[in-house]
Amino acid sequence: MNSFYVFSGKKIKRNLIVLVAAIFAIGIIYLESGNVSVFSEEAPSAVYSVPTDKKVIALTFDISWGDKRTEPILKVLQDNKVQKATFFLSSPWSKTHPEIVTAIKDAGYEIGSHGHRHENYSSLTEEQIRKEISTAHSILTDLTGKEPKLLRLPNGDFDKRVLQVASSLNYQVVQWDTDSLDWKNPGVQTIVDRVVSKAHPGDIVLLHASDSSKQTHEALPVIIDKLKNQGYDFVTVSELLSHSSVEGKEVRDQASGQ
Repeated sequence: MNSFYVFSGKKIKRNLIVLVAAIFAIGIIYLESGNVSVFSEEAPSAVYSVPTDKKVIALTFDISWGDKRTEPILKVLQDNKVQKATFFLSSPWSKTHPEIVTAIKDAGYEIGSHGHRHENYSSLTEEQIRKEISTAHSILTDLTGKEPKLLRLPNGDFDKRVLQVASSLNYQVVQWDTDSLDWKNPGVQTIVDRVVSKAHPGDIVLLHASDSSKQTHEALPVIIDKLKNQGYDFVTVSELLSHSSVEGKEVRDQASGQ
């Protein structure tokens, strides 16, 4: 009888140790939940590109100010028979340039939100983030007659809180895998070489149609021609996402200068 109780006691002790260790591990995961959830398939995420074997690519254009660059870019797209692209519009700019917004819409291009104020949302409170996204949403919906579902944050800046707020407002945050750096005006050939050399199936290309980007409309025809020669078809971001799955989404730190 004594040996039986000794054996059971050891077994119970061992099980208690395992239980305590498990509770301790759960506690660590809970405390570090910010890091764990970023890599969870259930967590909101930003899209940079999509995994696909099809030669499809999305040209995207951010606009936050000016009225000199958008129309030349629209003309290049139409002259080169690129019927699908995505424009991310800031709401203050859209409100003061409704005729250009209408031109983008009437040309059949996709319109996403570029937020309201052009500042880093990661520096804002959750309430402020929600207000910025919601304000832009209302303005763009009124101007286009359609609710935007895609969001590219000002400067490409976000954190986990921004992703969560955006997701709660039914937005998908869209980043990019190929950055043209056209806002730096490094030279037409430099912009062309950068985009064409980095382009890949499922890629999202970042370009700008604000007045600060003075060379984009000159580089764009060459970019389009070279990508077409490589067999690429141009699609909207939403169409590109239809090729995607949860595995195609990820979170990374990245920012743009404009």
